[in-house]
Amino acid sequence: MSVLTTEPGATPADEEPPDTGERHRLTAVTGLAALSLDAMASVAYGPEAIVLVLAAAGAHGLGFTLPVTLAIAALLAVLVASYRQVIAAFPDGGGSYAVAKTHLGRRTSLVAAGSLVLDYVLNVAVAVTAGVAALTSAFPALYDDRLWLCLAVLVLITAVNLRGIVESAKAFIAPTVIFVGSIFVLIVVGLFRSEPVSTEAAAGHASVLSDNATTVGALLLLKAFASGCSALTGVEAIANAVPSFRVPRVKRAQHAEIALGAVLGVMLIGLSVLISRFHLQPVEGVTVLAQLADASFGHNWAFYVIQFATMILLALSANTSFGGLPVLLKLLARDNYLPHAFALKADRQVHRHGVLALAAVSTALIVFSGGDTNTLVPLFAIGVFVGFTIAQVGMVRHWRIERGRGWRGKALLNGFGGLLTGVSAVVVTATKFEEGAWLIVIALPLLVMAFETVHRAYTRIGERLGLGRIPEHPHRDRSVVIVPVSSLTRLTSEALTAAASLGDEVRAVTVCHPDPEDRAALHALERSWTEWDPGVPLVRLSSERRSLGRPIAAYVREVMASEPATRVTVLIPETEPERLWQRLLQNQRGAVVAHAVRKETDAVICRLRFRLF
Repeated sequence: MSVLTTEPGATPADEEPPDTGERHRLTAVTGLAALSLDAMASVAYGPEAIVLVLAAAGAHGLGFTLPVTLAIAALLAVLVASYRQVIAAFPDGGGSYAVAKTHLGRRTSLVAAGSLVLDYVLNVAVAVTAGVAALTSAFPALYDDRLWLCLAVLVLITAVNLRGIVESAKAFIAPTVIFVGSIFVLIVVGLFRSEPVSTEAAAGHASVLSDNATTVGALLLLKAFASGCSALTGVEAIANAVPSFRVPRVKRAQHAEIALGAVLGVMLIGLSVLISRFHLQPVEGVTVLAQLADASFGHNWAFYVIQFATMILLALSANTSFGGLPVLLKLLARDNYLPHAFALKADRQVHRHGVLALAAVSTALIVFSGGDTNTLVPLFAIGVFVGFTIAQVGMVRHWRIERGRGWRGKALLNGFGGLLTGVSAVVVTATKFEEGAWLIVIALPLLVMAFETVHRAYTRIGERLGLGRIPEHPHRDRSVVIVPVSSLTRLTSEALTAAASLGDEVRAVTVCHPDPEDRAALHALERSWTEWDPGVPLVRLSSERRSLGRPIAAYVREVMASEPATRVTVLIPETEPERLWQRLLQNQRGAVVAHAVRKETDAVICRLRFRLF
């Protein structure tokens, strides 16, 4: 005879290991793919935003493209270092919201949360419309259908995310790798070119370069810096979604954050070097990235690979919001600032309500803009700078409280980053105010007020429920169960049996209308009831207005008034048909009675489902 033994920690061969949900979470690689698409795709418009501002100062102004980009890269390094610390200090996610909640107070944390919510929602709308705009630029015949194309892309991304964040990450790894690889190849090839291979992409397009400017002022440089900082959107997404990573969550999230910063920084600096090397000028209708691809590769298949990869990644960069926002909404729901449904998870570790809410609001924005990116861009990136600034200031206070090794240097780094992002937030808001940024200035306080309203409602509910207080001991009261009936069937028998097990006394009630046909049906029911003799009295209730719910509710009030120490329960029997469509055949009397009793009395309502299959 042999004895099966297992080593400590081993699982018997005939038993499956428990599903802890880890297989539905992210690794560092899949986390980079799922949560960094927004930041990666920003290289398609970040350098261009710098060039467009500096073009106002002519060719002399374009010479400052690389210095401005280096300043943005330095800020990126500060942000990555800061959010790496945020991940370690706040492993439950939430980013700037979690930092502000701990160190800056409730109201500031709500401002941070509101700014992130707005940025995430706008990111989805901008990303989808920008991706479709790239598609319609390549295929002009699709331009009139851009709105439907935007909605189709949004439905696709939403469906993938409802399958689980790991599934979405796997689906987006390939486009991310192709895009990043293409940009790196473009940079390397371009560095070996002494002059552009081709300028065909820009041929025939009007230049937007100013001819009469010879000086570059500090305000212009500051505006270029603020505009280029749009390339930093999405840097915070990994810190917001730490719980979505596999164990050890903090290390995996930190590795993903560092990888994001390194890749994004190299791409931004590399593209800016090529812009200066090729002396590119912004032109109408052609992106700077397209000109760089043309100059490095020539107008061939490689050029179209870059354009197609850019189009795909821009459209899919909306996935960053689907990975980060549901986690943030979960934290807000946990703190009673949003409905608790946002804290629920589906089987695949999906915050389904958060995903669907994000899709619904993004759909409304896309429909409002008509699928036009330019309508949404002025609203974009303001919220993220507010969140950046709050997170940096909060981390300064964090280091002052913790006072660990090297805390002064870390606090100085965060303080400097907070100053830069704060200035950027003010500049971006001021320069884009008339273009639509005023909507964000209004929407952010309204969102904070909505959070406060939900929180007050939950506070009142908690006070009524006595949350946090020890309740009185349960005791047994005399109980009466009232059962509405209209005929004598198996359903009636099941209902009375259930009622007898629930209460001390059971009363069946039926409503009588003045119609002769109804009176005849009532007499037939009373004769059958007497013959059946279930040991339960049948109470006749009269209704002159052919109402059903109100007479029963009135009788319940009468019982409760005459017997105040008695618990009254109304048990409503209903059938549950085999097919879903067969529910349309039901008369909905149970719902009518339940609504009337709930509205007019404090009685307990039970709805007994009798299955017909």
